[in-house]
Amino acid sequence: MTLIQFEYIIAVDNYRHFGKAAESCFVTQPTLSMQIQKLEDQLGVLIFDRNKQPVVPTELGKRIIEQARMVVSDAKKVQEMVDDEKNELAGDLGIGIIPTLSPYLLPLFIHNFMEKYPRVNVRVEELLTEQLVEKLRNDSLDIGVIVTPFDDTGMTSVPLFYEQFYAYVNHRDKLYKKETLHIEDVPGNELWLLNEGHCFRDQVLNVCHVYGEHNGRFKYQSGSLEALKRIVDKHGGLTLLPELATLDFDNTSKSKLKRFEDPQPVREVSLFVKKSFLKRKMIEALRKEILDAIPDYINIKKNGQVVKWR
Repeated sequence: MTLIQFEYIIAVDNYRHFGKAAESCFVTQPTLSMQIQKLEDQLGVLIFDRNKQPVVPTELGKRIIEQARMVVSDAKKVQEMVDDEKNELAGDLGIGIIPTLSPYLLPLFIHNFMEKYPRVNVRVEELLTEQLVEKLRNDSLDIGVIVTPFDDTGMTSVPLFYEQFYAYVNHRDKLYKKETLHIEDVPGNELWLLNEGHCFRDQVLNVCHVYGEHNGRFKYQSGSLEALKRIVDKHGGLTLLPELATLDFDNTSKSKLKRFEDPQPVREVSLFVKKSFLKRKMIEALRKEILDAIPDYINIKKNGQVVKWR
């Protein structure tokens, strides 16, 4: 048994496909298949049921893979301890980031981070929160950038910043003439929402105390804040946007933004990692680059109230 073989069976379990697993491990599919077959022959058991598509582990295979994850994780910790002691930032770093942050936050910091730490190989995945956390649990990712609080006994969060919520209102809407809005001003039947699974959708529903059906005869939900913004512009109504999503607005778009009265709703953005994650200097370096990249005024508001979503 080798660590390489363990990494291969973990990859197949993650992707449920030999070809995709081989690609993720930077080897050919025959090489990966041969090594897994060799491990199965050595153990005298089948780890995967190859007759099913997608491929799935056998019952015993699930237990073997679970143990393999622990072994590989422990082996990686040895190098992490050495690098941390030497104060060296090097190696692979898998970052997961949620869709309502990725297009607005990632371009602000990632270039500088990679320039400053050339020995770090960065891989970024945009995922919904539940998917992201699951990948952290099984060590497919190292660090998540998510909205907290998020309760998970095996994880810990490092708060980064707090961004407020804005209402984005069509210029023909009666709310357009208001300087600030009260939560009760938001009409539920005119509110455009993200698809289910987005934490920002749940936060918006919690902020506005809106439940059930929305938007009359025309039902539209999207995975993109930009799409919701365009719907508001063309069709009417309003949507809610997080602060980072408004940084590049022109004057016309800015005129459609409305602040909420105190206490202003805000969301807490944090780094999210396993409690067993040893690269503490990596976490601090990433945290510093993100904070250096965002505008100084994006922080917790004096009268802000963090909105929960779970």
